Amino acid sequence: MKKISFVIPCYRSEHTLPHVIAEIQEKMQTMERYQYDIFLVNDCSPDDTLGTIRKLCQAHDNIRGIDFAKNFGQHSALMAGLRHSDGDYVVCLDDDGQTPANEVDRLIDKLEEGYDAVYAKYDHKQHSAFRNLGSKVNERMTRSMLGKPAEIYISSYFAVKRFVVEDMIRYENSYPYIIGLVLRATRNIVNVTVNHREREEGTSGYTFKKLFALWFNGFTAFSVKPLRIATALGGISAAAGFLYGFYTVIKRLINPAVPMGFSSLMSALVFFGGMIMLMLGLIGEYIGRIYISLNNSPQYVIREKINMEEEGFSPKG
Repeated sequence: MKKISFVIPCYRSEHTLPHVIAEIQEKMQTMERYQYDIFLVNDCSPDDTLGTIRKLCQAHDNIRGIDFAKNFGQHSALMAGLRHSDGDYVVCLDDDGQTPANEVDRLIDKLEEGYDAVYAKYDHKQHSAFRNLGSKVNERMTRSMLGKPAEIYISSYFAVKRFVVEDMIRYENSYPYIIGLVLRATRNIVNVTVNHREREEGTSGYTFKKLFALWFNGFTAFSVKPLRIATALGGISAAAGFLYGFYTVIKRLINPAVPMGFSSLMSALVFFGGMIMLMLGLIGEYIGRIYISLNNSPQYVIREKINMEEEGFSPKG
């Protein structure tokens, strides 16, 4: 009998999490050919999410809890859950009830058909305009920087096979980026259309700062294209500066009365100085990430594991 492991990053979900768990349990009762367990990763939530996880773990033997020592972000929480899971299929979804757990069979059926990864796609997203804009930016970034197929839509609700998970958890450096790890393992990916619900309560934990950090992590963690773009911009700027200098000399020779332009000189200095600083900053970001990785900065730090000490449980990693 095959097993499905559910991984749910948890943040400010003390009220919504029980509904998500109940929906998973109800759906899995109709999928009797599968065993399942659930991993709830508390990303140092400021509310009583950890208390809710404790209650769920006490009430159900197949629910596991992981409590982070501080806030490490959604992708680190997913990595912790993936690393402890042991299911033949692993399903990742949100804790706010917007991703329909009762449609997980659609994702699993596609894995059974032979696909390695399945991402949920929504006809009508119930996110705010800000989140939708963020999703579009992330979509363009993953296509251009990570080589994501243009026809594949990426969401936080997805399912992958065990071998994909095993490859993903080999990544032990800081700044994990889940879609980058999936694309590193396989391109045999498909979409499945599901419903997207309105948030039951609260607001998204993704601020502009967090979204920007996520985007920046995405195109620096698994791609050197930004460095190549910086090199190309540097070459274009140098060529433009040379041509402008040549134009200035020719103009001076043709008409000696033409005054030397202070404003144009300052504009050129500001432009090229800004380009240089931008490129140095980008290079510095890569060097900083290398330095942090060499210092073995952890993806996450676990304060406590709940319901994982019973006989027979053997987490991966």
